[in-house]
Amino acid sequence: MKKFLVLIQIILVSCVVANAQSLFEMPAGVKTRWTSAENWKGEKGKGGITNGGRKGSPSFVFNNGEVKTLAEVSESSGIVRRIWLTIDDRSPEMLRGIKIQMFWDGASTPAVSAPLSDFFNQGLARMSQFENAFFSSPEGRSFNCYIPMPFRESMKIQVVNESGKDLYKFYYEVDYTLGDKIDDSVLYFHAIFNQQNPTILKEDYRILPRVEGKGRFLGTNISVVANDIQYTRAWWGEGEVKIYLDGDEKYPTLCGTGTEDYIGTGWGQGQYDNLYQGCTVADESKFEYAFYRYHKPDPVYFYEDIEVTIQQIGYAGKKDREKMRLLKVPIYKTGENLEAVDFDKQEGDFLFERTDNVSSCAYFYLDSPESPLNVH
Repeated sequence: MKKFLVLIQIILVSCVVANAQSLFEMPAGVKTRWTSAENWKGEKGKGGITNGGRKGSPSFVFNNGEVKTLAEVSESSGIVRRIWLTIDDRSPEMLRGIKIQMFWDGASTPAVSAPLSDFFNQGLARMSQFENAFFSSPEGRSFNCYIPMPFRESMKIQVVNESGKDLYKFYYEVDYTLGDKIDDSVLYFHAIFNQQNPTILKEDYRILPRVEGKGRFLGTNISVVANDIQYTRAWWGEGEVKIYLDGDEKYPTLCGTGTEDYIGTGWGQGQYDNLYQGCTVADESKFEYAFYRYHKPDPVYFYEDIEVTIQQIGYAGKKDREKMRLLKVPIYKTGENLEAVDFDKQEGDFLFERTDNVSSCAYFYLDSPESPLNVH
């Protein structure tokens, strides 16, 4: 037993040393660069030269209809390590009116295309204070992304102002390294925004439409504006997340047990932020929710194709049943066929099909720099 404990201690010490080495080891030829409004191109020795080096250009004016390149590299490999930004107008119109796009290795279509707020895990275009493994907003006023984004030859990160308004102050920083060794197994980062308002009865919402290729699904943040007019305040989140892998057709390989279950909680969901799962908005007054799940410790790999969906299924208890009866609109039970609830005969609790306003941003790595999707 004593020898076994000593062996465990040796393994633990070895793991700590191995992790520490990544901090103090110097990779050959790798250079650090930042871009910001003080050094648009990340050029050596040219940061902060405006106004004699006394904070002459910390931000920029972003007019409606403009496209601004936040970072661009050509003829070099590298890894985007961190993106930070903040803006002075954080209204819903601006948060979803500004789009962020990313291009890798000369691709003609963006691998990342999403509204600013949704990409940075701020669902419903509502700023929240949170921190998780990939994103954070320390005081609910900024946007941080820590997902590593490798490239082999070039990269470009840009924003587009489609809000209909001019933005007075846009602050940002893109931190990256140049000269990293990117071997053949390294994948490209992708992100795609989708919205359906309303969803279609009994047709699962597509978090990630079918993508062909080899890669890894990183996870998603999802926003729901629940339809409380048609379904009263009956709980909306009974839908299961389903992940179709490598040729799955009618039924998936991976299947969850409910919406709040997928993000690690149960019996409904309130506001919380954990490392890999959380709910940044749980507004019971408006019946609006924004939540996330990231598959870092539990990787989801695919080798041929992948599709990720979530069902729109509600739960009705006794009080819900009586309220629905008064509405006198058809409510359909879950099942293979659409069967309307007969409220004169329905006695117990039941699950029902529903439609809501759902949006999402899905994150994944793929073996191609080109985006296979065009979803808005």
